[in-house]
Amino acid sequence: MTEEKIIVGISQGDINGIGLEVIIKTFLDPQMLEICTPVLFGSNKTASFHRKALNIEDFSFNQIKDISEINHKRANIINVYEEDIVIELGKQTETGGKYALKSLEAAAYALAQGKIDVLVTAPINKENIQSPDFKFPGHTEYLDEKFGTGNSLMFLVSDTLRVAVVTGHIPVTQVAQALTTEKIIKKIEVLHKSLIEDLGVRKPKIAVLGLNPHAGDNGVIGNEEKNIIIPAIEKTKEEGKLVYGPYSSDGFFGSSAYKSFDAVLAMYHDQGLIPFKTITFNSGVNFTAGLPIVRTSPDHGTAYDIAGKNSASEESFRRAIYTAIDIFKIRNQYAEINANPLNFSLKKRDR
Repeated sequence: MTEEKIIVGISQGDINGIGLEVIIKTFLDPQMLEICTPVLFGSNKTASFHRKALNIEDFSFNQIKDISEINHKRANIINVYEEDIVIELGKQTETGGKYALKSLEAAAYALAQGKIDVLVTAPINKENIQSPDFKFPGHTEYLDEKFGTGNSLMFLVSDTLRVAVVTGHIPVTQVAQALTTEKIIKKIEVLHKSLIEDLGVRKPKIAVLGLNPHAGDNGVIGNEEKNIIIPAIEKTKEEGKLVYGPYSSDGFFGSSAYKSFDAVLAMYHDQGLIPFKTITFNSGVNFTAGLPIVRTSPDHGTAYDIAGKNSASEESFRRAIYTAIDIFKIRNQYAEINANPLNFSLKKRDR
């Protein structure tokens, strides 16, 4: 692998959505090729269909058969399938899910083999991708099964706000029973570690949200705060972590209190993602923390309603690439510093 540029592997997502549109638009900018070497796992035929649908003439992928053939000055593509397929822009189809999975599997395998440095995933449809090989609610759970220990963390990051969630893609009716003090403690630990080792925050300050309206009002509106969440906060405080809460979600975001913290831990998906996307839409990134590999994605979905209309913004996808690169570099720096603390100390002294 080149030391100059990070190799970014990209899965194409649902072929009927906006994934390939935002990928192509991102690499129309030649400056992107100065900071990374992209490798799309998909099909040149599929990519060409999208390029023509968007009426983009001044772009093409460099076709390669193996990572060893990459051109560091081009956006590369590895064909993971050769057959002609029916693309129906804006429609949820079985074909869309099948070839999204083919791309994801090939990219994940390359990541496991160390052939790419980071993985950036374009949006999938969580229903049509279901198969005997993919029985997961989303990317996070799939990658945790491939690379993790069952304790990964959905972590949404932007320049202004970072939000993680205790429970991910589960029905709201199951949230309360899924919460335990031990689970919250583990998520705080993963979040704290990620803030330091992935994002370079020296002394993370973390806010924890309550589950119920008004964070339970001292038991008047539910006991989860008193019985589950507060004990988790107190335990992590005893370990020296700067953890505060539980806060009522509405007032916390409405008053901009989130600006006083390095990250926020929400109890469930929409509690964290609705304010995150409201505040940062088109500039947020989904990062799977707690894994030995680096994976990011844009914070939007397949957007079937605008697929093929050349109206999708590539900003979140571009930021997903920036974030993956930054995390990869910070992780390596952190590992180097901790492997050779004396050398690092001497380097600082010589400056």
